[in-house]
Amino acid sequence: MGENGRAAAVAEAGRQYDAGEFLALLARRVARHTESPVAASAGEMRPYLTDEMAPYLAGLGFDSRIVSHGERGHFLLGTRHEGDGLPTVLIYGHGDVVPGMAGAWAEGRDPWAITPDGERLYGRGMADNKGQHSVNLAALGCVLKVRGRLGFNVKLLLEMGEELGSPGLRAVCREERAALAADVLIASDGPRLSPERPTLFLGSRGAVRLRLVAHLREGAHHSGNWGGLISNAATVLTHALASLTDARGRLMVEGLRPVALPAEVRAALADVEVSGGPGAPAVEPDWGEPGLSPAERVFGWNTLEILAFSAGNIRQPAAAIPGTAEAVVMLRFVVGLDWHDVEPILQRHLDAHGFGAVRVTVADGGNATRTSSADPWVGRVLESVRLTTGKKPALLPNFGGTLPNDVFVEELGLPTIWLPHSYPGCNQHAPDEHNLAGVLREGLEMMAGLFWDIGAG
Repeated sequence: MGENGRAAAVAEAGRQYDAGEFLALLARRVARHTESPVAASAGEMRPYLTDEMAPYLAGLGFDSRIVSHGERGHFLLGTRHEGDGLPTVLIYGHGDVVPGMAGAWAEGRDPWAITPDGERLYGRGMADNKGQHSVNLAALGCVLKVRGRLGFNVKLLLEMGEELGSPGLRAVCREERAALAADVLIASDGPRLSPERPTLFLGSRGAVRLRLVAHLREGAHHSGNWGGLISNAATVLTHALASLTDARGRLMVEGLRPVALPAEVRAALADVEVSGGPGAPAVEPDWGEPGLSPAERVFGWNTLEILAFSAGNIRQPAAAIPGTAEAVVMLRFVVGLDWHDVEPILQRHLDAHGFGAVRVTVADGGNATRTSSADPWVGRVLESVRLTTGKKPALLPNFGGTLPNDVFVEELGLPTIWLPHSYPGCNQHAPDEHNLAGVLREGLEMMAGLFWDIGAG
Protein backbone atom coordinates (compact mmCIF):
# COMPACT_ATOMS: atom_id res chain seq x y z
CA MET A 1 0.00 0.00 0.00
CA GLY A 2 2.93 2.33 0.67
CA GLU A 3 2.23 6.07 0.78
CA ASN A 4 -1.36 5.64 -0.40
CA GLY A 5 -2.03 3.32 2.53
CA ARG A 6 -0.39 5.68 4.99
CA ALA A 7 -2.44 8.60 3.71
CA ALA A 8 -5.59 6.50 3.94
CA ALA A 9 -4.89 5.59 7.60
CA VAL A 10 -4.25 9.23 8.50
CA ALA A 11 -7.40 10.26 6.64
CA GLU A 12 -9.40 7.61 8.49
CA ALA A 13 -8.22 9.10 11.79
CA GLY A 14 -9.44 12.53 10.73
CA ARG A 15 -12.73 11.08 9.49
CA GLN A 16 -13.41 9.31 12.79
CA TYR A 17 -12.94 12.59 14.62
CA ASP A 18 -15.00 14.68 12.20
CA ALA A 19 -17.85 12.13 12.14
CA GLY A 20 -18.10 12.24 15.94
CA GLU A 21 -17.19 8.57 16.32
CA PHE A 22 -14.13 9.24 18.46
CA LEU A 23 -15.89 11.72 20.77
CA ALA A 24 -18.80 9.32 21.24
CA LEU A 25 -16.33 6.66 22.33
CA LEU A 26 -14.55 9.09 24.65
CA ALA A 27 -17.82 10.37 26.14
CA ARG A 28 -18.62 6.84 27.29
CA ARG A 29 -15.31 6.70 29.16
CA VAL A 30 -15.54 10.20 30.61
CA ALA A 31 -18.97 9.26 32.03
CA ARG A 32 -17.37 6.71 34.35
CA HIS A 33 -16.61 8.15 37.81
CA THR A 34 -13.16 6.62 38.12
CA GLU A 35 -11.93 8.97 40.88
CA SER A 36 -9.10 7.01 42.45
CA PRO A 37 -8.54 9.46 45.36
CA VAL A 38 -12.24 9.13 46.36
CA ALA A 39 -12.89 6.07 48.52
CA ALA A 40 -16.55 5.91 47.45
CA SER A 41 -15.44 5.46 43.82
CA ALA A 42 -13.31 2.38 44.51
CA GLY A 43 -15.93 0.15 42.92
CA GLU A 44 -15.62 2.04 39.62
CA MET A 45 -12.00 1.09 38.94
CA ARG A 46 -12.11 -2.53 37.76
CA PRO A 47 -15.28 -2.05 35.67
CA TYR A 48 -13.50 0.57 33.58
CA LEU A 49 -11.06 -2.16 32.62
CA THR A 50 -13.40 -5.16 32.47
CA ASP A 51 -16.54 -3.58 31.01
CA GLU A 52 -15.16 -0.75 28.89
CA MET A 53 -11.59 -1.39 27.84
CA ALA A 54 -11.35 -5.19 27.56
CA PRO A 55 -14.28 -5.52 25.09
CA TYR A 56 -12.98 -2.60 23.04
CA LEU A 57 -9.50 -4.12 22.91
CA ALA A 58 -10.93 -7.49 21.91
CA GLY A 59 -12.32 -5.73 18.85
CA LEU A 60 -8.75 -4.68 18.02
CA GLY A 61 -7.49 -8.24 18.33
CA PHE A 62 -6.02 -7.98 21.84
CA ASP A 63 -5.96 -10.67 24.47
CA SER A 64 -6.46 -9.02 27.85
CA ARG A 65 -6.31 -9.93 31.51
CA ILE A 66 -6.80 -7.95 34.69
CA VAL A 67 -4.20 -8.00 37.46
CA SER A 68 -4.82 -6.50 40.90
CA HIS A 69 -2.15 -5.59 43.41
CA GLY A 70 -3.54 -4.66 46.81
CA GLU A 71 -6.85 -2.86 47.21
CA ARG A 72 -6.00 0.16 45.05
CA GLY A 73 -3.87 -1.26 42.23
CA HIS A 74 -5.83 -2.53 39.22
CA PHE A 75 -4.15 -3.13 35.87
CA LEU A 76 -5.12 -4.34 32.41
CA LEU A 77 -2.39 -6.17 30.49
CA GLY A 78 -3.22 -6.53 26.82
CA THR A 79 -1.33 -8.17 23.94
CA ARG A 80 -1.77 -8.22 20.18
CA HIS A 81 0.92 -10.51 18.81
CA GLU A 82 1.45 -10.60 15.04
CA GLY A 83 4.83 -12.27 14.73
CA ASP A 84 7.95 -13.31 16.66
CA GLY A 85 10.29 -11.40 14.35
CA LEU A 86 8.42 -8.09 14.57
CA PRO A 87 9.15 -5.13 16.84
CA THR A 88 7.05 -4.80 19.98
CA VAL A 89 5.67 -1.51 21.28
CA LEU A 90 4.39 -1.09 24.85
CA ILE A 91 1.61 1.48 25.25
CA TYR A 92 0.72 2.85 28.71
CA GLY A 93 -2.19 4.87 30.02
CA HIS A 94 -4.33 5.35 33.10
CA GLY A 95 -8.11 5.34 33.39
CA ASP A 96 -8.37 6.87 36.84
CA VAL A 97 -8.94 10.59 37.34
CA VAL A 98 -8.78 13.14 40.15
CA PRO A 99 -12.05 14.04 41.94
CA GLY A 100 -14.70 15.41 39.61
CA MET A 101 -15.34 18.53 41.76
CA ALA A 102 -18.95 18.73 40.62
CA GLY A 103 -20.49 22.12 41.38
CA ALA A 104 -17.20 23.97 41.01
CA TRP A 105 -17.16 23.96 37.19
CA ALA A 106 -18.07 27.16 35.36
CA GLU A 107 -21.54 27.53 33.86
CA GLY A 108 -22.77 24.46 35.72
CA ARG A 109 -20.81 22.05 33.53
CA ASP A 110 -21.08 18.36 34.35
CA PRO A 111 -17.58 16.90 34.84
CA TRP A 112 -18.88 13.49 33.69
CA ALA A 113 -20.03 14.62 30.25
CA ILE A 114 -18.20 16.15 27.30
CA THR A 115 -19.36 19.75 26.95
CA PRO A 116 -18.14 21.58 23.82
CA ASP A 117 -17.47 25.31 23.89
CA GLY A 118 -15.82 26.39 20.68
CA GLU A 119 -12.47 24.64 20.39
CA ARG A 120 -12.62 23.51 24.02
CA LEU A 121 -14.10 20.16 25.04
CA TYR A 122 -14.78 20.03 28.78
CA GLY A 123 -14.93 16.90 30.93
CA ARG A 124 -12.97 15.11 33.64
CA GLY A 125 -10.30 12.96 32.00
CA MET A 126 -10.40 14.72 28.62
CA ALA A 127 -6.73 15.59 29.08
CA ASP A 128 -5.62 13.35 31.92
CA ASN A 129 -5.66 10.61 30.74
CA LYS A 130 -8.76 9.12 29.11
CA GLY A 131 -8.52 11.40 26.11
CA GLN A 132 -4.88 10.59 25.56
CA HIS A 133 -4.93 6.80 25.74
CA SER A 134 -8.15 6.77 23.73
CA VAL A 135 -6.36 8.64 20.93
CA ASN A 136 -3.58 6.05 20.79
CA LEU A 137 -5.86 3.03 20.78
CA ALA A 138 -8.20 4.52 18.18
CA ALA A 139 -5.17 5.23 15.97
CA LEU A 140 -4.26 1.53 16.10
CA GLY A 141 -7.77 0.82 14.85
CA CYS A 142 -7.29 3.18 11.92
CA VAL A 143 -4.20 1.26 10.77
CA LEU A 144 -5.97 -2.07 11.18
CA LYS A 145 -8.94 -0.83 9.16
CA VAL A 146 -6.74 0.17 6.21
CA ARG A 147 -3.98 -2.46 6.27
CA GLY A 148 -5.73 -5.33 8.05
CA ARG A 149 -2.74 -5.76 10.35
CA LEU A 150 -0.37 -3.53 12.28
CA GLY A 151 2.92 -5.00 11.12
CA PHE A 152 4.25 -4.99 14.71
CA ASN A 153 3.31 -6.39 18.11
CA VAL A 154 1.58 -4.27 20.75
CA LYS A 155 1.45 -4.67 24.49
CA LEU A 156 -0.76 -2.46 26.60
CA LEU A 157 -0.61 -1.54 30.28
CA LEU A 158 -3.56 0.44 31.67
CA GLU A 159 -3.63 1.27 35.36
CA MET A 160 -6.29 2.71 37.64
CA GLY A 161 -4.20 4.37 40.34
CA GLU A 162 -1.87 6.90 38.73
CA GLU A 163 -3.51 9.79 40.58
CA LEU A 164 -2.69 7.95 43.83
CA GLY A 165 0.98 7.54 42.94
CA SER A 166 0.54 4.30 40.95
CA PRO A 167 0.27 1.79 43.83
CA GLY A 168 1.46 -1.61 42.71
CA LEU A 169 2.79 -0.46 39.33
CA ARG A 170 6.41 -1.23 40.10
CA ALA A 171 5.56 -4.62 41.58
CA VAL A 172 3.38 -5.56 38.59
CA CYS A 173 6.09 -4.53 36.12
CA ARG A 174 8.63 -6.59 38.07
CA GLU A 175 6.37 -9.62 38.34
CA GLU A 176 5.12 -9.36 34.74
CA ARG A 177 8.45 -8.40 33.20
CA ALA A 178 8.30 -11.19 30.60
CA ALA A 179 4.70 -10.41 29.68
CA LEU A 180 5.52 -6.70 29.25
CA ALA A 181 8.81 -7.18 27.39
CA ALA A 182 9.03 -4.80 24.44
CA ASP A 183 11.44 -2.78 22.34
CA VAL A 184 10.14 0.66 23.28
CA LEU A 185 7.49 2.41 25.36
CA ILE A 186 5.37 4.85 23.35
CA ALA A 187 2.78 6.57 25.52
CA SER A 188 0.91 9.83 26.02
CA ASP A 189 0.43 11.95 29.13
CA GLY A 190 1.14 15.50 30.18
CA PRO A 191 0.92 18.52 27.87
CA ARG A 192 2.47 19.51 24.58
CA LEU A 193 4.80 22.45 24.73
CA SER A 194 2.02 24.54 23.12
CA PRO A 195 -1.28 23.73 21.40
CA GLU A 196 0.23 24.27 17.96
CA ARG A 197 3.46 22.30 18.27
CA PRO A 198 3.62 18.50 18.43
CA THR A 199 5.97 17.47 21.23
CA LEU A 200 8.07 14.48 22.20
CA PHE A 201 9.61 14.07 25.61
CA LEU A 202 12.01 11.30 26.43
CA GLY A 203 11.53 10.87 30.17
CA SER A 204 10.49 12.88 33.18
CA ARG A 205 12.07 14.82 35.98
CA GLY A 206 12.26 12.99 39.27
CA ALA A 207 10.41 14.30 42.30
CA VAL A 208 10.74 14.07 46.05
CA ARG A 209 8.14 15.44 48.43
CA LEU A 210 9.67 16.28 51.81
CA ARG A 211 8.33 17.37 55.17
CA LEU A 212 10.41 19.78 57.25
CA VAL A 213 9.44 20.10 60.93
CA ALA A 214 10.79 22.43 63.60
CA HIS A 215 9.45 20.99 66.86
CA LEU A 216 10.99 23.06 69.66
CA ARG A 217 8.55 22.41 72.49
CA GLU A 218 5.02 21.32 73.26
CA GLY A 219 2.33 23.97 73.03
CA ALA A 220 2.56 27.73 72.49
CA HIS A 221 3.53 30.42 74.99
CA HIS A 222 2.36 34.02 75.45
CA SER A 223 4.28 36.33 73.14
CA GLY A 224 4.34 39.14 75.70
CA ASN A 225 5.67 37.08 78.57
CA TRP A 226 8.02 34.93 76.52
CA GLY A 227 8.88 36.97 73.42
CA GLY A 228 12.64 37.49 73.23
CA LEU A 229 13.25 34.70 75.72
CA ILE A 230 12.41 31.53 73.79
CA SER A 231 12.88 30.54 70.17
CA ASN A 232 10.01 30.73 67.74
CA ALA A 233 9.52 27.58 65.64
CA ALA A 234 8.04 29.58 62.75
CA THR A 235 11.04 31.93 62.72
CA VAL A 236 13.51 29.04 62.83
CA LEU A 237 11.78 27.19 60.01
CA THR A 238 11.39 30.34 57.91
CA HIS A 239 15.15 30.96 58.02
CA ALA A 240 15.87 27.29 57.38
CA LEU A 241 13.72 27.42 54.27
CA ALA A 242 15.43 30.63 53.19
CA SER A 243 18.75 28.78 53.19
CA LEU A 244 17.48 26.34 50.55
CA THR A 245 16.96 28.89 47.76
CA ASP A 246 17.85 32.52 47.29
CA ALA A 247 15.24 35.28 47.05
CA ARG A 248 14.75 34.57 43.33
CA GLY A 249 14.19 30.83 43.67
CA ARG A 250 17.72 29.65 42.79
CA LEU A 251 18.45 26.30 44.46
CA MET A 252 21.32 26.77 46.93
CA VAL A 253 21.83 23.28 48.40
CA GLU A 254 25.07 21.76 47.12
CA GLY A 255 24.49 18.15 46.21
CA LEU A 256 20.98 18.87 44.99
CA ARG A 257 22.11 21.08 42.10
CA PRO A 258 23.06 19.54 38.74
CA VAL A 259 26.78 19.58 38.00
CA ALA A 260 26.16 21.10 34.57
CA LEU A 261 23.66 21.28 31.74
CA PRO A 262 24.63 18.55 29.24
CA ALA A 263 25.38 19.73 25.71
CA GLU A 264 22.82 17.26 24.33
CA VAL A 265 20.11 18.81 26.50
CA ARG A 266 21.12 22.38 25.65
CA ALA A 267 21.01 21.56 21.94
CA ALA A 268 17.59 19.92 22.18
CA LEU A 269 16.14 22.92 24.02
CA ALA A 270 17.68 25.59 21.80
CA ASP A 271 14.46 26.23 19.85
CA VAL A 272 12.01 25.48 22.65
CA GLU A 273 9.84 28.35 23.85
CA VAL A 274 7.93 27.87 27.09
CA SER A 275 4.37 29.18 26.96
CA GLY A 276 1.27 27.79 28.57
CA GLY A 277 -1.07 29.41 26.10
CA PRO A 278 -4.04 31.68 26.90
CA GLY A 279 -4.74 32.10 30.59
CA ALA A 280 -1.36 30.75 31.73
CA PRO A 281 0.91 32.85 33.97
CA ALA A 282 3.68 34.81 32.29
CA VAL A 283 7.18 33.34 32.50
CA GLU A 284 9.36 35.51 34.77
CA PRO A 285 12.77 35.92 33.10
CA ASP A 286 14.66 36.67 36.33
CA TRP A 287 13.26 33.81 38.43
CA GLY A 288 15.21 30.61 39.03
CA GLU A 289 18.71 29.61 37.95
CA PRO A 290 20.49 32.56 36.28
CA GLY A 291 22.15 32.06 32.92
CA LEU A 292 19.58 29.50 31.73
CA SER A 293 16.71 29.95 29.30
CA PRO A 294 13.19 29.29 30.58
CA ALA A 295 13.20 25.93 28.76
CA GLU A 296 16.51 24.97 30.36
CA ARG A 297 15.23 25.93 33.81
CA VAL A 298 12.11 23.73 33.62
CA PHE A 299 13.37 20.81 31.50
CA GLY A 300 17.10 20.73 32.25
CA TRP A 301 17.59 21.83 35.86
CA ASN A 302 16.53 21.11 39.45
CA THR A 303 14.04 23.24 41.35
CA LEU A 304 12.79 23.29 44.91
CA GLU A 305 9.39 24.75 45.72
CA ILE A 306 7.66 25.35 49.05
CA LEU A 307 4.19 23.85 48.70
CA ALA A 308 2.74 24.53 52.15
CA PHE A 309 3.71 26.13 55.47
CA SER A 310 1.98 25.89 58.81
CA ALA A 311 2.49 27.45 62.26
CA GLY A 312 -0.24 28.49 64.65
CA ASN A 313 -3.72 29.17 63.29
CA ILE A 314 -3.79 31.70 60.46
CA ARG A 315 -7.59 32.11 60.68
CA GLN A 316 -7.62 32.69 64.45
CA PRO A 317 -4.06 33.68 65.39
CA ALA A 318 -3.31 33.62 69.10
CA ALA A 319 -0.82 36.00 70.73
CA ALA A 320 1.47 33.06 71.40
CA ILE A 321 4.83 31.82 70.19
CA PRO A 322 4.37 28.55 68.30
CA GLY A 323 6.41 25.61 69.51
CA THR A 324 6.08 23.72 66.23
CA ALA A 325 6.16 24.72 62.58
CA GLU A 326 6.19 22.54 59.49
CA ALA A 327 6.49 22.87 55.75
CA VAL A 328 6.13 20.61 52.72
CA VAL A 329 8.59 21.15 49.90
CA MET A 330 8.96 19.51 46.49
CA LEU A 331 12.26 18.91 44.72
CA ARG A 332 12.02 18.29 40.96
CA PHE A 333 15.27 17.02 39.50
CA VAL A 334 16.89 15.78 36.33
CA VAL A 335 19.05 12.69 35.73
CA GLY A 336 22.12 12.62 37.95
CA LEU A 337 20.56 12.44 41.43
CA ASP A 338 19.09 9.44 43.25
CA TRP A 339 15.96 10.40 45.17
CA HIS A 340 17.01 8.19 48.09
CA ASP A 341 19.98 10.55 48.65
CA VAL A 342 17.88 13.70 48.93
CA GLU A 343 16.89 13.39 52.59
CA PRO A 344 20.45 12.98 53.98
CA ILE A 345 21.82 15.72 51.69
CA LEU A 346 19.16 18.16 52.85
CA GLN A 347 19.55 17.23 56.51
CA ARG A 348 23.34 17.76 56.33
CA HIS A 349 22.75 21.17 54.75
CA LEU A 350 20.39 22.23 57.54
CA ASP A 351 22.72 20.94 60.26
CA ALA A 352 25.68 22.78 58.72
CA HIS A 353 23.70 26.04 58.60
CA GLY A 354 22.68 25.87 62.25
CA PHE A 355 19.19 24.46 61.74
CA GLY A 356 19.67 21.08 63.37
CA ALA A 357 16.33 21.51 65.13
CA VAL A 358 14.62 21.19 61.75
CA ARG A 359 14.18 17.54 60.80
CA VAL A 360 13.61 16.25 57.27
CA THR A 361 11.53 13.23 56.25
CA VAL A 362 10.60 11.97 52.80
CA ALA A 363 6.92 11.51 51.98
CA ASP A 364 7.44 9.92 48.56
CA GLY A 365 9.76 10.05 45.58
CA GLY A 366 10.81 8.71 42.21
CA ASN A 367 13.87 9.01 39.99
CA ALA A 368 14.44 11.09 36.88
CA THR A 369 14.73 9.37 33.51
CA ARG A 370 15.92 10.43 30.08
CA THR A 371 16.21 8.36 26.89
CA SER A 372 19.12 9.47 24.72
CA SER A 373 18.07 11.54 21.73
CA ALA A 374 20.49 9.39 19.73
CA ASP A 375 18.32 6.30 20.24
CA PRO A 376 17.11 5.14 16.80
CA TRP A 377 13.50 5.08 17.97
CA VAL A 378 13.65 8.82 18.67
CA GLY A 379 14.67 9.73 15.14
CA ARG A 380 12.09 7.37 13.75
CA VAL A 381 9.25 8.94 15.73
CA LEU A 382 10.39 12.51 15.03
CA GLU A 383 10.42 11.91 11.29
CA SER A 384 7.00 10.26 11.33
CA VAL A 385 5.41 13.12 13.26
CA ARG A 386 7.01 15.68 10.95
CA LEU A 387 5.73 13.81 7.91
CA THR A 388 2.15 13.66 9.19
CA THR A 389 1.83 17.19 10.61
CA GLY A 390 4.20 19.14 8.37
CA LYS A 391 5.62 20.68 11.56
CA LYS A 392 8.96 20.38 13.33
CA PRO A 393 8.17 18.65 16.64
CA ALA A 394 9.62 19.96 19.87
CA LEU A 395 12.01 17.44 21.40
CA LEU A 396 12.27 17.69 25.18
CA PRO A 397 14.85 15.63 27.07
CA ASN A 398 12.26 15.08 29.78
CA PHE A 399 8.89 16.24 30.99
CA GLY A 400 9.03 19.12 33.48
CA GLY A 401 6.70 17.26 35.82
CA THR A 402 6.86 13.66 36.96
CA LEU A 403 5.36 10.46 35.57
CA PRO A 404 5.99 6.85 36.66
CA ASN A 405 8.53 6.61 33.84
CA ASP A 406 11.23 5.41 36.22
CA VAL A 407 9.28 2.15 36.58
CA PHE A 408 9.42 1.45 32.84
CA VAL A 409 13.11 2.29 32.68
CA GLU A 410 14.27 0.55 35.86
CA GLU A 411 12.00 -2.51 35.85
CA LEU A 412 11.49 -3.11 32.11
CA GLY A 413 14.71 -1.58 30.73
CA LEU A 414 12.90 0.33 27.97
CA PRO A 415 13.67 3.44 25.98
CA THR A 416 10.68 5.72 26.51
CA ILE A 417 9.03 8.20 24.15
CA TRP A 418 6.01 10.26 25.18
CA LEU A 419 3.79 12.11 22.70
CA PRO A 420 1.28 14.21 24.65
CA HIS A 421 -2.19 15.00 23.28
CA SER A 422 -3.01 17.90 25.59
CA TYR A 423 -1.72 21.41 26.28
CA PRO A 424 -0.54 23.35 29.35
CA GLY A 425 -3.75 25.33 29.85
CA CYS A 426 -6.03 22.27 30.05
CA ASN A 427 -6.94 22.71 33.76
CA GLN A 428 -6.16 19.10 34.60
CA HIS A 429 -6.56 18.36 38.32
CA ALA A 430 -8.90 21.37 38.60
CA PRO A 431 -12.46 22.32 37.72
CA ASP A 432 -13.05 22.89 33.99
CA GLU A 433 -10.57 20.30 32.75
CA HIS A 434 -10.72 20.30 28.97
CA ASN A 435 -8.87 19.45 25.80
CA LEU A 436 -8.73 21.16 22.43
CA ALA A 437 -10.45 19.72 19.38
CA GLY A 438 -7.46 20.53 17.19
CA VAL A 439 -5.01 18.80 19.53
CA LEU A 440 -7.12 15.63 19.71
CA ARG A 441 -7.70 15.49 15.97
CA GLU A 442 -4.06 16.09 15.13
CA GLY A 443 -3.09 13.53 17.77
CA LEU A 444 -5.27 10.90 16.10
CA GLU A 445 -3.71 11.60 12.70
CA MET A 446 -0.20 11.76 14.13
CA MET A 447 -0.48 8.42 15.92
CA ALA A 448 -2.12 6.71 12.95
CA GLY A 449 0.82 7.84 10.82
CA LEU A 450 3.32 6.72 13.42
CA PHE A 451 1.79 3.26 13.86
CA TRP A 452 1.63 2.87 10.10
CA ASP A 453 5.34 3.72 9.82
CA ILE A 454 6.36 1.31 12.58
CA GLY A 455 4.47 -1.47 10.83
CA ALA A 456 6.07 -0.58 7.51
CA GLY A 457 9.51 -1.26 8.96
